[in-house]
Amino acid sequence: MNNESFNLEKRKLKREIEKHNAERVLLQLPEGLKPYATELANIIQEAGALPIILGDPCYGACDLALEEAQSLNADLIVHYGHSPWFKSTRIPTVYFAAYSKKSVKKAVMKALTFLEEYSHIGLVTTLQHVNKLEEARELLLKNGKIVIIGDTGVQPHRGQVIGCEYSNAKSIADHVEAFLILSGGKFHAIGVAIATGKPVIVADPYTKNAFSVENEVKRVLRQRWACIHEAKKAKSFGVIVGLKIGQKKIEKAQKIVEELQNAGKEAYLLALREIVPERLMQFPDVEAFVNTACPRVSLDTSSKFNKPVLIPRELEVMLEKTSWEKLCKSGWFENDA
Repeated sequence: MNNESFNLEKRKLKREIEKHNAERVLLQLPEGLKPYATELANIIQEAGALPIILGDPCYGACDLALEEAQSLNADLIVHYGHSPWFKSTRIPTVYFAAYSKKSVKKAVMKALTFLEEYSHIGLVTTLQHVNKLEEARELLLKNGKIVIIGDTGVQPHRGQVIGCEYSNAKSIADHVEAFLILSGGKFHAIGVAIATGKPVIVADPYTKNAFSVENEVKRVLRQRWACIHEAKKAKSFGVIVGLKIGQKKIEKAQKIVEELQNAGKEAYLLALREIVPERLMQFPDVEAFVNTACPRVSLDTSSKFNKPVLIPRELEVMLEKTSWEKLCKSGWFENDA
């Protein structure tokens, strides 16, 4: 397959296989990179190892397939598309960013239309486009903008944001009027907008278009308030413990069960690998859920669930331990559990 969109670092991949003397390699890819799976598997095989392509979804670096690798007796994990999440793992893991080869020029130039009324612009990006951050910055500067890029050291790259961590954006929010994000789609842009409270414009290098996420952010906030309001009526709760290695917060979930029981509610621990509507529908006696795993599951897919699925800080609003107004200023979905 033609891989002109991403730098898959094929030579590095082969070197890493040989360096680790790997005999059996588990290849883990997010959905957007799965079309390149067989091409990468061929390289792994050429390097002398047995490639195993993981077909399950991969939602982030926190979703590292350690248990799958162990069950398959893999001695190396090759993980594409995300920055390292864990300092060390029991099975060696090599990360590949898969930087985009797409120019951001056309998308950024279209974004300028949406940024006309703003002079101070915060520039952020997802991992795939950190290599294009300077290109975008220069274009903004040439068009008279003052550009600020945050660098808190939390993420490997300045200006980088991930689905549940926006410190690089929040650190400069008081010094900018709006944000421009280099990314495909709306997912990360909505996160930046909610975390900072500022207008966010997307420059999408894949479609070469730009757009605002203002309406989507308003929709998400309305849905979250409605979920909290609906959950107040519930008498029984399922407190979800994520089974993915980077999302497993059993102690947090236990404390929430105690909180709910102290508030006169029934509460049960519920362990899930995939938090999807059809799984929750299997428990008709449970009237609402609290999700301690990936907070973006609740935030971005709430309309798909037929019962409220709160995240822990939203539960604080429901239990009247904080206000909705304070919650909205807190970036409450970031690494919530």
